[in-house]
Amino acid sequence: MIHIAICDDERSFVDSLTELIRQYALEKSEEIKITTYYDGLELVEKYDATIDLIFLDIQMKLVDGLRTAKRLRELDEKVGIIFLTTLTQHGLEGYKYQALDYIIKPIRYARLRSELDRFLSRRSREESPYIVVNNDSGKYKIMLNSLRYVETFNRNLLFHTEQENIICYRSMKKAAQELIPHGFVRCHSSYLVNLFYVKGVRKLEITLVTGEVLPISQPKRKEVMEQLTDYWGDML
Repeated sequence: MIHIAICDDERSFVDSLTELIRQYALEKSEEIKITTYYDGLELVEKYDATIDLIFLDIQMKLVDGLRTAKRLRELDEKVGIIFLTTLTQHGLEGYKYQALDYIIKPIRYARLRSELDRFLSRRSREESPYIVVNNDSGKYKIMLNSLRYVETFNRNLLFHTEQENIICYRSMKKAAQELIPHGFVRCHSSYLVNLFYVKGVRKLEITLVTGEVLPISQPKRKEVMEQLTDYWGDML
């Protein structure tokens, strides 16, 4: 499924663009979720980390699209942004926020189809798997290639990523179901480790490339060694 957000303070335009995206979804047999926002502040405050692409109007009354894009890039470096504008110079200014493109309003279906085709093509080439977790602070998109390991923490889970550590309200069992198909192994009842970061195994300890050392429970050692051997064999 693709999650597309539209942020524009003209409700009639939002309705029109929503219908065009639905038309595209039917034509391409794509499952597309559409979420609408009517000002930049609403988008930032209610930001959903599952969003893949944002159509963002530059000229809005409360918080304009450029200021919104600046804040969005602090929340999500990966989300695609296509600016909507009536003035070419505004769209060009938006490229400093890594915009995919800009579209002069009003939007014709042929142009929308071209942009979505291009986005989906790039997404299929570059897409990295991720999971979305939540806590009291909000939702977080965690790219699996940056996640070193997961451990239990005060009846919750602590996700150790390259950027930060994130607490998540989820069971270890559920996390294992999501992560094991993506190169993770449960080395201990309290730990899930990304095999990509494993430097070596000695007795009942895993050493990561970062120097961190994680425990292996005796019952799980055989499984860990088998999974690691298979993984390293695929990598060689």
